[in-house]
Amino acid sequence: LPVLFKQELQNTEAEEGGTATLRCELTKPNAPVEWRKGDTTLYPGLKYEVKQQGSTSELVIYDLELDDS
Repeated sequence: LPVLFKQELQNTEAEEGGTATLRCELTKPNAPVEWRKGDTTLYPGLKYEVKQQGSTSELVIYDLELDDS
């Protein structure tokens, strides 16, 4: 069966210089998730942290800038 969203991304507000966490829930635990901004794939590093536990996947964005919106 295809993996679907049980809970889709929600809009999040945060201040410049702060941190934002985006979260989604999938129908299948530990399904691979690729976080993207437009055509660009986001990879873990100083700016981004990717967490996955069971069917929930999170993207944490640090040191927010206007360009992150």
